[in-house]
Amino acid sequence: MVFVFYPIVDTIYMSFLEKGTGEFVGLDNYAEVVSRKEFLDTKRLANFFGGPSYGALIHNLLWIVIHLPLVVFFGLLLAVFLRDVKGSAIIKTTIFLGIVIPLIVGGVVLRFILDKDAGILNGILRAVGFGASVRDWTVYPDTALITVILGSVWIWTGFSMIVYSAGLQGIPVDLYEAAKIDGASRWRTFWRITVPMLKPATIVVVTMTLLWELKIFDIVFVATQGGPGDASKVLAYIMYIDAFQGNDFGTAAAIAVILTIMTFGFAAYLVSRMAKS
Repeated sequence: MVFVFYPIVDTIYMSFLEKGTGEFVGLDNYAEVVSRKEFLDTKRLANFFGGPSYGALIHNLLWIVIHLPLVVFFGLLLAVFLRDVKGSAIIKTTIFLGIVIPLIVGGVVLRFILDKDAGILNGILRAVGFGASVRDWTVYPDTALITVILGSVWIWTGFSMIVYSAGLQGIPVDLYEAAKIDGASRWRTFWRITVPMLKPATIVVVTMTLLWELKIFDIVFVATQGGPGDASKVLAYIMYIDAFQGNDFGTAAAIAVILTIMTFGFAAYLVSRMAKS
């Protein structure tokens, strides 16, 4: 009641109040938020390849479209390949460090990885003969968002791998033995036994990753501060700017409510799928 219910109700109430006066203004804060270019740039959206910034809402969706499939793919791949590898516990622990470290630290590490002079990414490009492509990847509007998204995959893949590893342990060995007797190839066994039996684990990974992507803030704040310009701003970042720099808690609360509705909608659907499976 104190730490969950009251803050939710108070945030919803605050989203209907005007900055400074505290007067009730209805849905004005919501209208002001959704009309902003930094929330949704409709002109850029009409010509999707016409610029690097499409508004925080689209940027959050791009996090989902790009980050989610990669996390699921790499987590499953690592879990399957490391299942019977000697010393896999050490390897898994090393990979899992990405999710253990604070996201602020992860953002700092990401900045170093993408740095023009000190970054390992640019070091690899120089080593393989692509020195002309070297740049400060978080400084340019056309690469800031995509590089932060791709760079953060390593942070969350450890979680995906651990969930899938636990799911693999729950698959009966008899199923694999029966498939082997029937002459099924490893590829066919993977698609007909492993993937379907890991459906509950996949729903857990997708649900938790979606929630993480919708409320992403720390990495963006440290790595790019939403820039350059509005190129990498996300919903949680503009909520922070409104509340703690603009001192406009009404619009910040409105963004929080919008974000909560989006998060709850995705989560409710996926949890219902989990219950059915």
